[in-house]
Amino acid sequence: MNINSVLRFLKSSANMRGLAGPILIVMILAMMVLPLPPILLDVLFTFNIAIAVMVLLISMNTTKALDFLSFPTILLMTTLLRLSLNVASTRVVLLEGHTGPDAAGKVIESFGHFLVGGNYAVGIVVFAILVVINFMVITKGAGRIAEVGARFTLDAMPGKQMAIDADLNAGLIGEDVARKRRAEISQEADFYGAMDGASKFVRGDAIAGILILFINLIGGLIVGVLQHDMDIASAAKVYTLLAIGDGLVAQIPALVISTAAGVVVSRVATDENIGEQMLGQLFRQPQVIMLTAAIIGMMGLIPGMPHFAFLLLASAMVWLAYHLSQKTEKVAEQEQAVAEQTPVITEPSDASWEDVAQVDVLGLEVGYRLIALVDKAQDGDLLRRIKGIRKKFTQDIGFLPPSVHIRDNLDLRPNGYRITLKGVEVGSGEAYPHQFLAINPGSVTGELIGTPTRDPAFGLPAVWIDAALREQAQIMGYTVVDPGTVVATHLSNLISTRSAELLGRQEVQQLLDHLGKVAPKLVEDLVPKTLPLGTVQKVLQNLLDEGMHIRDMRTIVETLADNASRSQDPHQLTALVRVALGPAIVQQYYPAEQELQVIGMDKELEHILMQAMQASQNGIGIEPGLADAVLRESRVAVEKQEQLGLPTVMLVPAQLRDLLARFLKRSVPNLRVISHDEVPDFKTIRVTALVGGAA
Repeated sequence: MNINSVLRFLKSSANMRGLAGPILIVMILAMMVLPLPPILLDVLFTFNIAIAVMVLLISMNTTKALDFLSFPTILLMTTLLRLSLNVASTRVVLLEGHTGPDAAGKVIESFGHFLVGGNYAVGIVVFAILVVINFMVITKGAGRIAEVGARFTLDAMPGKQMAIDADLNAGLIGEDVARKRRAEISQEADFYGAMDGASKFVRGDAIAGILILFINLIGGLIVGVLQHDMDIASAAKVYTLLAIGDGLVAQIPALVISTAAGVVVSRVATDENIGEQMLGQLFRQPQVIMLTAAIIGMMGLIPGMPHFAFLLLASAMVWLAYHLSQKTEKVAEQEQAVAEQTPVITEPSDASWEDVAQVDVLGLEVGYRLIALVDKAQDGDLLRRIKGIRKKFTQDIGFLPPSVHIRDNLDLRPNGYRITLKGVEVGSGEAYPHQFLAINPGSVTGELIGTPTRDPAFGLPAVWIDAALREQAQIMGYTVVDPGTVVATHLSNLISTRSAELLGRQEVQQLLDHLGKVAPKLVEDLVPKTLPLGTVQKVLQNLLDEGMHIRDMRTIVETLADNASRSQDPHQLTALVRVALGPAIVQQYYPAEQELQVIGMDKELEHILMQAMQASQNGIGIEPGLADAVLRESRVAVEKQEQLGLPTVMLVPAQLRDLLARFLKRSVPNLRVISHDEVPDFKTIRVTALVGGAA
């Protein structure tokens, strides 16, 4: 590497930022070894104070702990800097202290003279008080908060991760947002763990400050008396003031840094910084301020009290309370003026076709207490969540579902809601604003105080709890969700399971128009030349009805176009489309497995079912006794697959697939039936359960 390469490397800002840490560490360690002149000590002590003030101001202006992730490292670096300066100043004090109080620089002299009046007894007391405050109060409290915060954060991680997964599955957030939230949870745990360890450095720094003070005192007396022939009184005065100045100039920045640490770990994350939180919550209620002013005023009237101070403060608080109450009344009047609107009286018009109300395909009706969830003016985010659900449904299933029409319904319970499909109720539940639903996933460690219920989406046991119990519930292993998420997840689950009913002819035509933009000839050859739109709709509904997506519209349309001349029956066309989509179907149930572990069917039972189909006039009849046996053994096989943790997929001949899929759909809803023709040639099959083996 030549000199030009080195210069280019050093000119790079990114490289220089990367070198800042190692260079700073080397400089700090060098200060412990190399002698420093007093002028450089003044600059470094001033820099130490400036860094402490900067850290405090940054900690006051953060809105959450993760905004200052580098704080534990900064805490360690500033502690090392103070200790290095203590070592460097001790060297100068012992070598040059006999020359006068400015031997170690003007900063130490100023702290020794002006802050404690040149009285070393006062200096020792002030130094001891600062050390006690820093060591016993601030640092110990901040360390304890960090320790508890780290433990609670680690305990709550599983519940928070499950909540993120629930939001992701419901379509409320995307994969990028979920990944970011998971990273924040991990960073939060790392931050509090690092703060717990870094606080030990600050406590050690306080102990080192005490020891360094006594070392400077004793060492200064020995050096002054034995080496420089000073009398004991003069040596005690000079070296004591120097030692106290050195201790104070290090302990004051340490106290500021410790305060910043306490601020960072003790704050509750909101959208406001510390100053906004304190002012907004302390001085928000005029009645409290007025009552405080009355108490302070009465105390000021007691004989012997400093009347001026008490009455002055009481008067100021009365003025502040009056000012806040006037401001509150003005805001309330403005809101009332906006809310009051004069109703417009119009002449009733004659009936027309416009009066015919269309039934909403998808509807959400809410009780009056849930209106806030769908009202943007009241920070309701359910509308945003529903938009996310529709977007995720479109990406996963392959078509755009109808819009969800939301309205209030006074006939419902105040906290109730109802989901309708084409005007018919398909789901209902209750949600409680300002509370949270703690869902038991099956591995919780305790019980919660609240209103027992069941998760409306999946039927899991749950409890409605107050907001104060949220963190406790997460630590116990509950999945905790807010009321908006409860309603959104229920809606997402319903539209996913009823996607076939949402696919109308209008949606099918929009799908074909969308495909026609990239493959116009393909669409022209199919509809309406070869197949009517209704047949295409029925094929797509058959696919959706069995839990498949229709994202691969090109393959579906090509298969229909190739086979439409041979058959117009939607069920036969669906079977042909399923064969074409076989690799995607198998991948949906077995994402990465080369070997498919499936439920098989006894050959003799397959033969009996095929004979029954041929004997039936419509091809779908099964003798009741045989149907009961197939149903019973299918349930047993599904239970066995679930116990093994395997997909509940049954593999049957192509002639029986449609018959068994429709027959078992209602009785065994979590069973999926595929045919041999749908399995790709490169996959291997292993039967782990058998239907009809004991028949």
